[in-house]
Amino acid sequence: MNGIINISWLQLLLFAITLLIPFIINFQYKLQLNREIVTSVVRMSVQLILVGIYLEYLFSINNFYVNAAWILLMVLIGSSAVISKSQLPKTRLFIPVFAGLFVALIPMLAILCFALVRPTPLYSAQYVIPLAGMLLGNSLSGNIVALQNLFTALEERSSEYEAAISLGAPISYATRPYIQSAMQKSLAPILASMTTTGLVTLPGMMTGQILSGTSPLLAIKYQLMIMIAIFVTMSVSITLSLRLSIWNAIDKGGKILVRFKQ
Repeated sequence: MNGIINISWLQLLLFAITLLIPFIINFQYKLQLNREIVTSVVRMSVQLILVGIYLEYLFSINNFYVNAAWILLMVLIGSSAVISKSQLPKTRLFIPVFAGLFVALIPMLAILCFALVRPTPLYSAQYVIPLAGMLLGNSLSGNIVALQNLFTALEERSSEYEAAISLGAPISYATRPYIQSAMQKSLAPILASMTTTGLVTLPGMMTGQILSGTSPLLAIKYQLMIMIAIFVTMSVSITLSLRLSIWNAIDKGGKILVRFKQ
């Protein structure tokens, strides 16, 4: 196997010219996304470069407390991003979302490091940080879809919910159909991705390892591991976030205290 082929900054800059294509599409169809595209690309580039520089420093330190602090910061920022993208108030939902992500992430990360990957040391930043990033990144999108669907359904079908509460149904029973629907919709993309992985798509982790010279069979084992871990982490985080959000968003009398931001 050959080693990974380096890409120069000049090559990458020239490749970025292909971004003109989505700009042309945006202009042609009057999507009014110019500002959002520019902001997204610039932020992504700056953030990735800064994180790349920081991770090189982080890998050289390889300190347990520094790694733990970085993962905690990732969960905090991720929780804030979930609520912001869901257009819901942070005051009542930040703790439920944070708890859902944290409780789902840490045990799975521990299982991967202690039972499967077993890096030396076990808290090795080279393994712990990228694994945490993959698990957390996929869980964020699932949580956004779940929360949006839950509170949209509660608003649009409020009469059904209020009827159930007025008939004496417990909050857990009255909200169960909405939670079920939110979970089904939020898990649908990852299930579709798992169904087509290998035949239609070659995931990023597997592709990256193969490009770096790793045996395809070894890359497949890592990809299977991470896909299972992502699905389990997402399932647990979504379940906990929705349940805890219901407890914080509805008072004892059944009144819904959370609304979408206008």
